Amino acid sequence: MHQHVEWDDPGSASVAAHFKNDPDHTPPYPGAVLSARYQGRIVRVKVETYREEDAVSIGSVAAILDQHGHRFKSHQKLNVGDIVRLPDDKRAMERWVEDDEEEKE
Repeated sequence: MHQHVEWDDPGSASVAAHFKNDPDHTPPYPGAVLSARYQGRIVRVKVETYREEDAVSIGSVAAILDQHGHRFKSHQKLNVGDIVRLPDDKRAMERWVEDDEEEKE
C-alpha cells in the first residue's frame, strides 16, 4: 500500500508544463528517478510502475533533500523507503540554491 502525500505545487518548475507540447517526451518508466516538492523539500522517487490511465507514477522515496542538497532520512510524515504515488502534474524539475561559499569561488 502506498502513503498518501499532499505534494507541493511545482509552479514554474513543473515538468508537465515544460513538456506539454513535446510529442517526443516519454512517460516515466520503472527505475526512473523523478523529483517533486513536499513541504519545502525536494523528494526523489524511484519509479516502480507508471499508470498511464491516470498519469501517476508509483514508487519508493529514494531521497529527501533541502535546496542545498543536504539529505534527510525523513521529513514530516515522509520517510526514505516509503511507497508513494506521484501524479505527473506534481513532478518538478530540480533547481539548486548555491551556498554562499560556493558562489565566492
